[in-house]
Amino acid sequence: MKTLKDVISLKFKTSESEGVIFHGEGQQGDYITLELKKAKLVLNLNLGSNQLGSIYGHTSVMTGSLLDDHHWHSVVIERHGRNINLTLDRNMQHFRTNGEFDYLDLDYEITFGGMPFSGKPSSNSRKNFKGCMESINYNGNNITDLAKRKKLEPSNMGNLSFSCMEPHTVPVFFNATSYLEVPGRPSQDLFSVSFLFRTWNPNGLLLFSTFADDLGNVEIDITEGKVSVHINVTQVKKNRIDISS
Repeated sequence: MKTLKDVISLKFKTSESEGVIFHGEGQQGDYITLELKKAKLVLNLNLGSNQLGSIYGHTSVMTGSLLDDHHWHSVVIERHGRNINLTLDRNMQHFRTNGEFDYLDLDYEITFGGMPFSGKPSSNSRKNFKGCMESINYNGNNITDLAKRKKLEPSNMGNLSFSCMEPHTVPVFFNATSYLEVPGRPSQDLFSVSFLFRTWNPNGLLLFSTFADDLGNVEIDITEGKVSVHINVTQVKKNRIDISS
């Protein structure tokens, strides 16, 4: 396909911070890749570069953050020549691609949810998308519906299921005054805790526990955006351990 205009739209949700949402490339060096990187959305686009290096078409635009929250996010890419509108959850970003070419020339397959192994170093380091997509529309073609009805020729769908599994994790929201208190485990040599958290606040107490028999306490907090662990032990000479990350 050699197009002057493109409209690509889809919705996705994932708990992974990395993954290729879709990819297409051509023999002339043209390509378009939409992917998640560090839970941000990145669009890489090249309408063509020349071998002399005087025309460099690679363009990369990043938008959004914390998109691995397992909520639905909508993306719309509208291209007319070198003019692009990238809309994520109704927030639109307008930009012009680098280079001098107006047509996107994709003569290989377009893949959704990953990219084929091409032998190029760039394809090896990219992870496939893991999560759910719906309402995939590529230049007027309802890709989701065509895939479900097996009307895509040729196609290699791999292990797809046309349903979306919900995660088993249950999040807990804390406000400025709330806390969760759980019973301790007496007569245990081992103290082990793990959790995921997300916050906009640079400071806050994440966990606090006293040890039995007045042996001290452990505290995990955020201080100026850094996570710190403080362990106080009352019966040894070096009675305080502080770790910050």
